[in-house]
Amino acid sequence: MQDIRDNIFRNLKGKVAEARIIADSKGIIAGTERANQVAQQLGLKVTRMVKEGSCAKKGDVITVVQGAVKQVIIGEERLMGCISKPSGVATSAHQFIRAAAGKPRIVSGAWKKMPIELKDTIRAAVLTGGARVRICDDPFIYLDKNYISVFGGIQETLAGVTHLHGYLKVIQLKGNYKDIGSEAKEAAQLGADILFIDTGNVADIHSVVESITSAGQRDRVQIAFGGGIKIEDIDEIKGLDVDILDIGQAIIDAPLLDLKYEAKTIG
Repeated sequence: MQDIRDNIFRNLKGKVAEARIIADSKGIIAGTERANQVAQQLGLKVTRMVKEGSCAKKGDVITVVQGAVKQVIIGEERLMGCISKPSGVATSAHQFIRAAAGKPRIVSGAWKKMPIELKDTIRAAVLTGGARVRICDDPFIYLDKNYISVFGGIQETLAGVTHLHGYLKVIQLKGNYKDIGSEAKEAAQLGADILFIDTGNVADIHSVVESITSAGQRDRVQIAFGGGIKIEDIDEIKGLDVDILDIGQAIIDAPLLDLKYEAKTIG
């Protein structure tokens, strides 16, 4: 099928155009590597591309490309998407990092829930924003609610992985079997290394801390917390005895960073 743009731009054949991608709001720029690749695929020359992780303010020029008129126009629908969504994710991650001010550690593992075509892009954007994409850096086994369900309980689950050496054991706690403080105490005493309170209920942090402290386990285990955390919740949570915050939707579902695409002929 003929591309109608060939007819639209037939009188501009041989002309060179230039386009600028301009930030229309403040944010952290991500997705530049992919944008470079796409520009090359379109036959465009990249004369400017800000560094990945740069902080842009409204009006800053992020990217400049040059090439045939039709290719430059196509660039609007191809290049903007490489940068806009990833930059929104990176900006949101950066906001959480700044709000937490070093403790607790900010993690966003929800990139794994994205369509496979987007996983690497969103994961990279989270990292560009300064957050982590894994609950810990060491090799670990993540024992979620479904593992616990198929094993038949917390004790059975941890007993089922005792033969796996060299891995930290991260267990998801939701208060499905006992009150969450009792679940935490049981898991800590049976060798869990990170207790992930995945309820979104701040009161559960107090229950878990009290329970594992009374059991003499607080110094040995880390406490992670997640479940619908928003940026406005950070001030309260960072004052509690929690080591890791897992931020899902608020980072991964962040709005696009507003960008403008402005093209013109230059020769």
